Amino acid sequence: MSDMGRLIEPLIPALRRYARALMGDAASADDLVQDCLERTISRWHQRRDDGDTRAWMFTILHNLAVNRMRQTTRRGRHIELDDADESAMAEPAHQEDGMRETDIMAAVNRLPEDQRSVLLLISVEELSYADAARVLDVPIGTVMSRLARARERLRRLMQDDTAAAAHVAGRPHLRSVQ
Repeated sequence: MSDMGRLIEPLIPALRRYARALMGDAASADDLVQDCLERTISRWHQRRDDGDTRAWMFTILHNLAVNRMRQTTRRGRHIELDDADESAMAEPAHQEDGMRETDIMAAVNRLPEDQRSVLLLISVEELSYADAARVLDVPIGTVMSRLARARERLRRLMQDDTAAAAHVAGRPHLRSVQ
């Protein structure tokens, strides 16, 4: 057995255990170990002679796993075509979400500065009322009233924008009744 085989072979069970823990799926873990072994053998000449083979191989395995997870996040999980149903292949459109975010930020930017700062500190930065009061150097009651006015004004601005868009599109505006 060559020097390479003598160093690699005893590490395979530990690599498989680590890969299964990372991937959570035996088949994916075995594929990952196979890729790791392939990369180890093809890059054996790049290994430092004084380096720890075990650490080097675990680093390769870990980096391959991270790359797979990123790829899965970007592409979505792999489903065999025969096993897929329509709901697994369909994904809702996200264009309206982006447009709504743009509309909300435009409306937030139209709020007066005192209301906008309170709304952002509490709603976006998740500060408590007391912390927001300290940041703005105002009483807590002022924070509460500014927040209430900001939310109400934001709601009205969003309704006005919706009504204007419906009017432009030639559709009648329907009010929500509370």
